[in-house]
Amino acid sequence: MIRQTIAERPNWREVATEYGFNFHTMYGEPYWCEDAYYQFTLAQIEELENTTAELHQMCLQVVERVVNSEELLTKFQIPRHCWEFVRNSWTTQQPSLYSRLDLAYDGKSPAKLLENNADTPTSLYETAFFQWMWLEDQVNAGKLRHDADQFNSLQDKLIERFSELKALHGFNLLHFACCEDTEEDRGTVQYLQDCANEAGLANEFLYIEEIGLGERGQFTDPQDQVISNLFKLYPWEFMFREVFSTKLADAGVRWLEPAWKSIISNKALLPLLWEMFPNHPNLLPAYFSGEAHPELSHYVTKPLFSREGANIQIIENGKEVCKVDGPYGEEGMIIQQFHHLPRFNDSYTLIGSWLVNDEPCGIGLREDRSLITQDLSRYYPHIILD
Repeated sequence: MIRQTIAERPNWREVATEYGFNFHTMYGEPYWCEDAYYQFTLAQIEELENTTAELHQMCLQVVERVVNSEELLTKFQIPRHCWEFVRNSWTTQQPSLYSRLDLAYDGKSPAKLLENNADTPTSLYETAFFQWMWLEDQVNAGKLRHDADQFNSLQDKLIERFSELKALHGFNLLHFACCEDTEEDRGTVQYLQDCANEAGLANEFLYIEEIGLGERGQFTDPQDQVISNLFKLYPWEFMFREVFSTKLADAGVRWLEPAWKSIISNKALLPLLWEMFPNHPNLLPAYFSGEAHPELSHYVTKPLFSREGANIQIIENGKEVCKVDGPYGEEGMIIQQFHHLPRFNDSYTLIGSWLVNDEPCGIGLREDRSLITQDLSRYYPHIILD
């Protein structure tokens, strides 16, 4: 795993605008960066692929255990009135679309799972489409060797999955939704709509705030059309606490992601994985903070529902090393043994490893000068070259 410098494509900003990548710079700071790239060997990529597949299957075993335990549903802070709704989504095998595991990996030691973004993962468009375009452009410009490749079948797998949802699961019309005033979320959803269009799956967009409730308890769009299938880039833990959450079970909607994803997108996943698979080479020791556990000299505290690094704190020998403020924490905390992200120059690098329909299919890399990766952490492309 090597970080290599490279000349930027001279027109990449114009290309980004042309293709709707409007969040390549956020709040005046670069988000997409291509003055460098990360180089992996094929063996390293195969290791990441195998690790991702194994960790995902372990996470599914956690779902099976949690849905059958009221004690664990309580620990995961899933409201009691939603228990049967979550359980039913699992027992009826409601289909999923995609997820992203965040891994610490230096190319030499086994990758370590930091968390599972199984419900509303972003950085999708830049991983699936824009970094692949970067690779093709740089090869064609002679800046990269012609045998340079990339671990990235994400777009093809998404299109294939939407085709399956239509042909095998009867998705005739799929609504897509995200919150208003979120440019990155809207860009992610627009990209998914483009993939659905490629698959021939009819779709429509609306904002979460526009979803209505019909006379028979069905969710409706602004045209009073009943919503039967809905992809929502909106977290389950938020939905479970909305007023309409009591209507979820009876609304007749098939959700992407399904409600069982609320279990593995929850940081409570981490101590349960460590309990079920102790000393697994790709796991870090993790515990519920309110319960008895071995003393750790260097650890990270994480709220169950934290997103984009919010309210995460790093402690070493009783002293705070790093902290990010945010709105989370009341729901409870877990602690996880600290594990160093690989450092390149003055920044730390995190790997996001993607799955579509349970299959690993690509990676993206984020850099930050902070030890905690956040929403504005810089995105860098990668290649495979032996």
